[in-house]
Order: sequence, then C-alpha cells, then structure tokens
Amino acid sequence: MTGEQRPPGGNMLKSLETQLLESRWDTAAAEGMSESALLLYRSNILGSDKRVTNYGGGNTSAKVMETDPLTGDQVEVLWVKGSGGDIGSIKMDGFSTLYMDKLHALKSLYRGVDFEDEMVGYLPHCTFKLNPRAASIDTPLHAYVPRKHVDHVHADAIIAIAASKNSKKLTQEIFGTRIGWLPWKKPGYELGLWLEKFCLDNPDADGVVLESHGLFTWGDTAKECYDQTIDVINTATKWLAERSDGVPAFGGQKHNSLSADERRAVAARLMPAIRGFVSGNQHMVGHFNDSDTVLEFVNANDMEPLAALGTSCPDHFLRTKIRPLVVQFDPANGNIEDVLDGLPEQVEAYRKDYAAYYDRCKHADSPAIRDPNAVVYLIPGVGMITFAKDKATARISGEFYVNAINVMRGASAVSEYQGLPEQEAFDIEYWLLEEAKLQRMPKPKSLAGRVALVTGGAGGIGAATAERYLAEGACVVLADINEESLSATQANLTSRYGNDVVRSVVMNVTREDAVAAAFSDTAVEFGGVDVLVSNAGIASSAPIEETSLALWNKNMDILSTGYFLVSREAFKMMRVQDMGGSVVFVASKNGLAASPNAAAYCTAKASEIHLARCLALEGAEAGIRVNVVNPDAVLKGSKIWEGDWLEQRAGTYGTDKDGLEEMYRQRSMLKRSVLPEDIAEACYFFAADTSAKSTGNIINVDAGNVQAFTR
Repeated sequence: MTGEQRPPGGNMLKSLETQLLESRWDTAAAEGMSESALLLYRSNILGSDKRVTNYGGGNTSAKVMETDPLTGDQVEVLWVKGSGGDIGSIKMDGFSTLYMDKLHALKSLYRGVDFEDEMVGYLPHCTFKLNPRAASIDTPLHAYVPRKHVDHVHADAIIAIAASKNSKKLTQEIFGTRIGWLPWKKPGYELGLWLEKFCLDNPDADGVVLESHGLFTWGDTAKECYDQTIDVINTATKWLAERSDGVPAFGGQKHNSLSADERRAVAARLMPAIRGFVSGNQHMVGHFNDSDTVLEFVNANDMEPLAALGTSCPDHFLRTKIRPLVVQFDPANGNIEDVLDGLPEQVEAYRKDYAAYYDRCKHADSPAIRDPNAVVYLIPGVGMITFAKDKATARISGEFYVNAINVMRGASAVSEYQGLPEQEAFDIEYWLLEEAKLQRMPKPKSLAGRVALVTGGAGGIGAATAERYLAEGACVVLADINEESLSATQANLTSRYGNDVVRSVVMNVTREDAVAAAFSDTAVEFGGVDVLVSNAGIASSAPIEETSLALWNKNMDILSTGYFLVSREAFKMMRVQDMGGSVVFVASKNGLAASPNAAAYCTAKASEIHLARCLALEGAEAGIRVNVVNPDAVLKGSKIWEGDWLEQRAGTYGTDKDGLEEMYRQRSMLKRSVLPEDIAEACYFFAADTSAKSTGNIINVDAGNVQAFTR
C-alpha cells in the first residue's frame, strides 16, 4: 500500500537535539515584505512545525497602519487569523482585519463575563475594508495585548507545564519573571481583558502561559515575536528534558509491541468492526498510527489511568473528545477474537458514559447531545485508531492525541498531569459559539465518508471512476497489476485531491493472498470498504479453433475468477461492518451480445454478469447491492486497446486501427463514442444513495446496441 509516509516501529524516542526547534526565519526571504506579508510569513513557518502548534490550532496577529478607504487617514488595523483557519497553510485572505479603535470602543459595551459571548456579534461592526473573513473568538485576546505582534501557540512542552497540577510554580521556576502565568479561563472577551491587564501590570514580560491551554508571546517586530516564541518553547523543552531524564515514561513499560506486520494485521481486524459501530449517523473514515510515541504510551503501566483523565488543551479535546476508549487487547496472548466479541459491550459502555457526562454537565440551552462514540481507540502493543467524518479529520485527530500524549509524558514526569475539569471541558465542547460554527459547515458531498476499492484502477475506466468518486468526497484505493501505470495514476489524482484520500496497491486479482492483502491494507488505511468497483480486465480475440486452453483460462481467471475473489473479500468486510455496501461490476456489452472471434472474452463477461446476479441475491439481506455496468468500445485511455486486441478487432471487422473507433460509433444506435467518463458516471450512480433501491441491475453504456438490450 502506498500513499502515506508511515513512521518506523520501535520504542526509542527522539533525542533532545531533535526535539529542539530551529529557526526557520530566512532574513533574505523576508526582506522588503510589508507588515501584513511578514505576518503571513511568520504564521506559515510557525505552523509548518507541528511541535509548535497543532493543525488549525493557535493564531497570530499584527497591528498594522493602513489607509482608511473612506477618510484617507492612517488607522491602526488588527490583522489576525480568521475563524477556522490554520496558520501553517493560511493565505492572505485567511486573516480578518479590524479597526483597532473600534475594538477598543467595544469595552464600553461589555456587560461582564456572563454576557461575553454576545461580544462576538459586535466584531463584524469593526471590520476593515469590508473583509469577508469572519473574526474568531480569539480576536480580543490579540487586540488587547498592547504589542504590535502576537503569537498564540499550543506547543507540547508548554502545555505539559500548563497542564501540570502546580503549573504556576513550574512556570515561575522555568522562566522567572520573563513569562507570566494566568489561571484557566475559557477563550473569549474576558480572557482578552485579562491579557491586557497582565501586560500593563508586567510591561517587561515577553509572554504568558495560560493554564491548561497554551502560550502567548509578543514582540515589537515580526521577527522578534517569532524568535521569542521559538526560544520560549525551547527553554521549556530543555527544562523538561533535564528534569525527566531517567524517569520512566508513564510509569514504565507494561506491554511489548507486536511486530509492524502483526500490528497492521490486528488493526485490519479491528477497524472494520469499530467502523460499523461508529457509523450510525454517517459513514466514518479511520486512521491508524503506530508511531514510537503512540506505542510507548499504549504499552505503559499508567496508560489507562492517564487516558481516563482526559485531555487538557481545548484544541485537543475538541478534536478527540474528552477521553479515548482503551481496547482490551493483550499483545502477549493475541486475544483478538475475544476483543472482537467484546467490542459491542465496550462501545456501548463508552456511549453510556458519554451520555452520562452530557447529562451531568448540560445547561438549559445546551445543544442536543452529539455522536456519543469515541474518536480515539488505544490498543496495547498495536497503536492508536481514530475515526472521523473524513480521512483528514481522522488523521488530524490522531495528531492531536499524539500532542496530548506528549503533554501527559512531560507533565507526569515533573509533576502530576491534570485534565481540564469536566464542566469546563463540556462548556467548550457544547459552547453555543462552537455549535454555530458547526451549523455553518457545508453540506457533506454525496460520497463523504465512503471508501471505494477500484480494481483495474490504472486504466481509463478505473481512473475515471476513481476521479468521479473523489470529486464526491470518497476515499479511493486504486488496485492494479501494472505498477508503473498505477504510480502515475495515483500521482495524478493525489495532485488534485490530496494525499489523504488516495492510496494504491499492486494486486493480481487471480491470487487469493494478494486480494486478501489488498482489502486488509484498505482497512488499515481507511477503516473498511463501502464500494467495490470490479473493473480489472483483459481482452482477447481469436477464432474458436485458434483459442488455446491457456488463452481461455486466462480470460476466465481474470474476468470470472478474479471478480469472484474480490467480491468474496468485499462481502466479508461489508458483513463485519454491517453497513451495507455497493459492488459494481464493469462487464461488457459482449456479456449480453455475442461477438465473432471472441468466445473466451464474451463467455467470461457473461460469467461476470451472472455472478453479479447471484451475489445480489446473497447480499440483499445485508444491504449489499450488486449491479453491473456494461460498456462497449471504450477506446480512450483503455489498457486493453493498447495491444493485440485492437489489431485483432480491427482485422475481424475489416478495418484499420484508425477506423475502428469510427466503425463502433457508426454501429451504435446513437452514433456516439463511449468514453471512460461515461462509464464512471454509471459507476457513480450505483455507488451513491440515488440507487439505494437498485440491486441485480444492468446499465448498458454503449450508445445503443439492440443485441445488448436486457430481457
């Protein structure tokens, strides 16, 4: 399986040298930049290192003198990361811009902490130049710090201090008066006023640690602010390394890791089962992480009690829920069957616990309870699985929990780790402002959360079908025997849809072990499978007297046995998930209409069609639909038309290669060529919910052929 860089196995953690941050500031690159451009540059290099802050976490700002478009006067404008942005990938249009004088004027409207949420509604009235980028709730935190440049990040080393039981004392021990400390306060207007007061009371301070939250630093120039942030993080990192040297992480080791192959094998068994449990409201996608950091934690004596405390930083638990589910796997005994048998009870217990948490903490105006299933699953000896609505979110949720692990390691080595108090965690998770943000999210695409495996994925029809699915939000695994073409197809699709959603596997559909391995890899990469497009193919042409047994068997092996093998594995996984599914056979007009000099090919294609009918009968009770798309004469991009088949068919019909496509077009009733994209559209129909009540059906995409009419 290719498409994602996986970390190596083992338990050796990074050395202090590799933990320390290096400055990424390039003086030559930054020379001549405007203040706003320097803010963008600073933001991107800070966000490019996940040791500084999580994806989507933290924010940056600069107070810049701008020309007022109405008066022509110079006015001070706050440039600050807008709502929902990520500083590592932000562009100029990702920043909100607000008049500083108007932001200060808001203080006269503030009615106190019980009413601070209403202040968010005033922020649009402070917008500079009608900027459409919505301001985030963190805007006052940046506005009221009386310095030109401000960074707010969630570095693991800092949060380890912030989440310690005696975080104030530790902050003072590490930084003295250079960095201050403020007790936990939910982000919002009140915290902005707290930060302003701290700065006014401590004019020589370079920043402040927020309990259970993160770090604020500032400077008079963009580079000074950046350097300050990096230095403060490195100071905390070195201090933690010195104090934790020789201290067994998480109470020492309890379990040994399985080998890399064994870990993936266990994950492949667990992920489809878990996926079935957590996809009640929508299809979920999984991500597996067996990095050194994760293995050290899941194998530790104190893993379970630490995991039960929950995460601290708001960014962590908004992505991961307040706590994970620990799967009761024993790597020494390999009790995978017992674990699978016990999963329903474990999952239900987690749901009940989450519902009880909601009932204990809810307010009269709280939003309704959300999905009560866990996001993070910890497996001793194996690693961590995360599930979310799409692959990127599942991966990022895992990254956030790795950050939480790093925080727990540091805090428990020098003090006592503490999660955020339950009520505080709930008040952020079910914050009405967060709910409003969720309600503004765009409607999911039609195949969001679906996972498709496409055989013959490097060919014209396979690649076009994969692209159609990707465009509708699916994750796709391309399977093909041609490694070179497969790599090129994956690179093409990845360049346009992103690395998260495209994987590939070299697979021979006639080999049981290769087919089983491909489905196992699909489970590990995405959590399971919802759609199988069985499209691998060859074509041959010869009079019956010249059809060798080897040629006959080759057609049957690939076009009949191969379709049987991939369908069998798909059925196995779909039944484990218990979510239904769709199997699409790309057969041929030749399966219904005989053609001269192609007995082996036509017979194998007819076998595909009847196999689909049989499987439609077997799969119906499990909600597994099986349908057929019958193309005809798809020459564009087709691998089977690149060799002897093209020459043979041209000879059969008494034309040359150049005239064959025109012959097929004129032979059709509609006088039109059939393209891979046309077949992909039919494959999309059978994968989407628009065909939810269709099984055992055939769609002919052949521009009209009376001999192939189904009857």
